[in-house]
Amino acid sequence: MENIALIESFSEFKDDKLIDRVTLMAILEDVFRNALKKKYGSDENFDIIINPDKGDMEIWRNRIVVADDEIEDDNQEISLTDARKIEPDFEVGEDVSEEVKLIDLGRRAILALRQNLISKIHEHDNTNLYKQFKDLIGEIYTAEVHHVRPKVVILVDDDGNEIVLPKEKQIPSDFFRKGDNVRGIIENVELKGNKPQIVMSRTSEKFLEKLFEQEIPEVFDGLILVKKAVRIPGDKAKVAVDSYDDRIDPVGACVGMKGSRIHGIVRELGNENIDVINFTTNIQLLITRALSPAKVSSVKINEETKHAEVYLRPEEVSKAIGRGGNNIKLASLLTGYELDVIREGVGAEEDDVELTEFADEIDGWVIEEFAKIGLDTAKSILNQDVNDLVRRTDLEEETIMEVMRILKEEFEE
Repeated sequence: MENIALIESFSEFKDDKLIDRVTLMAILEDVFRNALKKKYGSDENFDIIINPDKGDMEIWRNRIVVADDEIEDDNQEISLTDARKIEPDFEVGEDVSEEVKLIDLGRRAILALRQNLISKIHEHDNTNLYKQFKDLIGEIYTAEVHHVRPKVVILVDDDGNEIVLPKEKQIPSDFFRKGDNVRGIIENVELKGNKPQIVMSRTSEKFLEKLFEQEIPEVFDGLILVKKAVRIPGDKAKVAVDSYDDRIDPVGACVGMKGSRIHGIVRELGNENIDVINFTTNIQLLITRALSPAKVSSVKINEETKHAEVYLRPEEVSKAIGRGGNNIKLASLLTGYELDVIREGVGAEEDDVELTEFADEIDGWVIEEFAKIGLDTAKSILNQDVNDLVRRTDLEEETIMEVMRILKEEFEE
């Protein structure tokens, strides 16, 4: 009866954890064999018969009959006298099978059995969970916000699995409340101790690529290929697309009429500005397209150093560089070339002055702010609208007005 009661107790786990019968039997046998090793030193001579469906089990200990004074290993051998207590006709050299009751293992061993079973089942669950999510790495996944902490958001999926979304994997404009549904990609699965930690990301380029696949039918069907995607999360992204079918305009298909197709992706990414360009193996043309919306005059490439000099008219420089240098940074990442902007005609403008010449009157960090948007000479700044400069830089209006006053004085002299 003790055996039956214990098996019934163990079988509860089968329903709670949805473990299949074969797996449960394997776990149970492993647990019992560990207990037998501790009690008898070895489990090699034991047969374990388990039937979880009937709530029944049997443990049989197999020993060889030896003369009473010749016992060397009482786990493997049984004396003739003890053997004949089981069956009176046993002789030396014969095999004896004797049933072992769980109660014989002792109460402490039985408690340990249950604890070991719980541990083994959790280990089984964690192994399956690890394998399941390892296969989902790089795929879009949706889960619900369970708890919001300063450095991480804890999510829970429909099966109750916990997923973490670290602060650095969140888009800067992300704001979550308990119960919100969140989309991201499964970026990594790590074993922390015996428990898998599932990490989601919303800042990965892969998330952007998968959103294109999910939202644009031609990408999903393989008619349009996303060759490469780069992004500064929440601010700007560039995506190079291609199609083997000349009848398909890949950029037009991705953007849609008046941006209708890409709008959902932009909204998901916190209004991230997405430039979609046609991919080409012509590096000069790819660089020209990557620097959109600026119009490039010419490109000079150094294949050995992976550098390219990009020549632009002065009024196009700020567009090429973009706010905070983000446009040229993304263009460089997309093309794989370090891009140097060369302003056309600067040498001919003898009356213009490099901004660095005013370092004694203008703070270096202010000069850097202007350089980030491609303004590195006095006239390039004086030709700009003050309100536009306030919008495109991190400078206050008063600071910009003071810089313009200093620059104007140079030319008035």
